[in-house]
Amino acid sequence: MTHAFLSEDWMAAAKAVREKYAEQAAKVTTIVRMNQIITDVPFGEGTLKVYIDTSSGDVAMELGALEAPDLTVTTDYDTARKIFVDQDQAAGMQAFMAGKITVQGDMMKMMALQSAMPNDATAKQISAEIKELTS
Repeated sequence: MTHAFLSEDWMAAAKAVREKYAEQAAKVTTIVRMNQIITDVPFGEGTLKVYIDTSSGDVAMELGALEAPDLTVTTDYDTARKIFVDQDQAAGMQAFMAGKITVQGDMMKMMALQSAMPNDATAKQISAEIKELTS
């Protein structure tokens, strides 16, 4: 079954995939607490708050916002989907250069997160399964 990217059902399904591989997944070596504001969301009120927190060594991605984040990133829904689901880092760079991504706070943390994310076989399997459940 597929779910709309960032919907409550999608968040639960993506979390279940990450939990399924928790024992095998490499730890994230950089601590980043990042709030995200996603605009132009095709459901709900049109804007969604999501956060990523790697302080446990795992990627925790949840709906809502962290108090005292390292940074806050604002982007549109389509760009967020390209970055998180399609893993298209080139699209992320193009969107940033075009002003479709704004960053408030420690931009170095965002850059560090990109290089600290595991890219091994388990990470690729997690990404593939999350992509399969996304509509």
